[in-house]
Amino acid sequence: MSELTDARYPFTAVVGMDDLRLGLLLNAVSPAVGGVLVRGEKGTAKSTMVRALAGLLPSIATVAGCRFACDPLSPDAQCPDGPHAGADSAERPAFLVELPVGVSEDRVVGSLDLERALAEGVKAYEPGLLAKAHRGVLYIDEVNLLQDHLVDLLLDAAAMGRSYVEREGVSVRHAARFLLVGTMNPEEGELRPQLLDRFGLTVEIAATRDADERAEVVRRRLAYDADPAGFASSWAARERELAERIGAARELLPSVELSDLALRQITAVCAAFEVDGLRADIVMARTAVALAAWAGRTEVLEEDVRKAAQLALPHRRRRNPFDAPGLDQEQLDRTLAEHQEPGDEDPDGDGPDDGGPGDGGPGGGGSPAPSEPDEPAATGSSEDAPAAPPQQRPGGTKAASPVAADRPYRTRLFKVDGTGRGAQGRRSPAETDAGHTVRARRPQGRLTRLHLSATLRAAAPHQVARGRAGRALVLRRDDLREQVRRGRESNLVLFVVDASGSMAARQRMTAVKGAVLSLLMDAYQRRDKIGMVTFRGSGAELALPPTSSVEVGAARLEQLPTGGRTPLEAGLLRAHEVLRVERLRDPDRRALLVVVTDGRATGARDALARSHRAAGLLAAQGVAAVVLDCESGPVRLGLARELAAHLNGDAVSLDELRADGVAALVRETRSTMTSGSMTRKAA
Repeated sequence: MSELTDARYPFTAVVGMDDLRLGLLLNAVSPAVGGVLVRGEKGTAKSTMVRALAGLLPSIATVAGCRFACDPLSPDAQCPDGPHAGADSAERPAFLVELPVGVSEDRVVGSLDLERALAEGVKAYEPGLLAKAHRGVLYIDEVNLLQDHLVDLLLDAAAMGRSYVEREGVSVRHAARFLLVGTMNPEEGELRPQLLDRFGLTVEIAATRDADERAEVVRRRLAYDADPAGFASSWAARERELAERIGAARELLPSVELSDLALRQITAVCAAFEVDGLRADIVMARTAVALAAWAGRTEVLEEDVRKAAQLALPHRRRRNPFDAPGLDQEQLDRTLAEHQEPGDEDPDGDGPDDGGPGDGGPGGGGSPAPSEPDEPAATGSSEDAPAAPPQQRPGGTKAASPVAADRPYRTRLFKVDGTGRGAQGRRSPAETDAGHTVRARRPQGRLTRLHLSATLRAAAPHQVARGRAGRALVLRRDDLREQVRRGRESNLVLFVVDASGSMAARQRMTAVKGAVLSLLMDAYQRRDKIGMVTFRGSGAELALPPTSSVEVGAARLEQLPTGGRTPLEAGLLRAHEVLRVERLRDPDRRALLVVVTDGRATGARDALARSHRAAGLLAAQGVAAVVLDCESGPVRLGLARELAAHLNGDAVSLDELRADGVAALVRETRSTMTSGSMTRKAA
């Protein structure tokens, strides 16, 4: 155990958070479990608890002087600091390495040591954070905000246990096996499915609603702030006891037996919940074994399998980003009961016993207790809730009860013209930190991406005049060149949705909501921010301020009421104001406006003309716009397409929105062209 010299907040001093505590401890006992993802609202001590774990991790033996923490008993044959035959060993604490959200790619994987390359003329590699985290913990706070190109690097390292560096003339491979721990607030957006699956366990946490527990949290925090070293010292004995228990569980781990019955229960549960692939089965097995070792047993019991399922499966059951993570406890209990040994059934017929707080189970608390009556179910479906009564907003107009959306589908790609400089994403062309290098240029401001070959070419003709002696290159600031990389950016997709009476027919609104839900899914996949303005009655409202949480957008869309007049002008003016504020907050993020309407406008006598003038304001600002034409019926006025013309944007009908419909049209056109060409040749 590392000494508490930095007076970090003690792990044992955190109040509550039993599932999070258990998930972290299981990974400390068995790193093969694969890490833990902590999901929860802000201010719930997620980061505090993860950082406190570093004080409990056993020290590791490393090859003396090795920057890559090679194990003296089995050193990495490809270690850049090797070979290590006969090298001395040294003990050091296992590192908890924090990977900031805004970190550069160079710091993650390492890069050419430019100082030595330019001053000494040698090619040397400077290790990155993945090398430092080897055999330790890699912690990412707000992991859902990590840029896509960094996620790709993590996926490669997590899958292969090695980091491959091929850049700037450097070719290096080194071991990178680490415990991946991430924390996130779901309100800020979800993780990519590939990275989500790399976390062995997931834990949902929320602040306690018990006044006494909240008071104890505040009391301990104030005591820590007043005297960090003294507070840490008062908990040192309990920290040592917990560290010793981790060490004992690690020693017991190889002796734990996973019986055929327990293994069948694990695979039956994974099959019953229809999780993708077999990683869930493996993680559950490792977690159940770790639970048994933590409880001081050498046999995996059904209670271990149940708890392993509760930790390892919720995030693997999601089929799309709008599904809430969670498990059906009744289905879990049924599946386990169906795969018991004969004679193990509950004689009282009450079903499996989860145990109580004093049953001595893993973590000292057994399985989690049922939700209190005043707590809403974490995974409740909107179908379970009573129908919403008619609402009175905005403008005092009574709204019809919300209708369900059609199933989402793959949509056409809409993008902003030109080349932007926004955050890394998958929608519009942009100059980005990742992507392929297209050219070199003189630095514009602080140099961040050196174009080495261009810099050397700029300096080469002047070496004689500068009196170069030896291998070192004589550089001037004017020689420096930076890379210009071309990739794609994420955008702000602002939906302006007509919720008036002209859209209120249930079948029509179901199709419209399905279309918007499909566009939301597309925005999620392209890493966009989204916002939503709705208008009906006598005004417009910002139903969803710009956010990265597409999940929240889907929930707001589901509850969207309809009815009343059609204040199209108010909706467009509100969108204009939202975009103006967002340009001040994030000037590099370009916007894509999606107006969902049939083009009608009611209210004032000249409502349509006023709406067109409001559209002209947006067009004058250069806002890229798409109008989703919701007009239906045999007689169509073409008002949505007229609105698109005033926005300088495109109009797309609901039928044209589907990507498969576009593909079919292209195939039909190609087929017609091919058959026509063959006819002409035959003639």
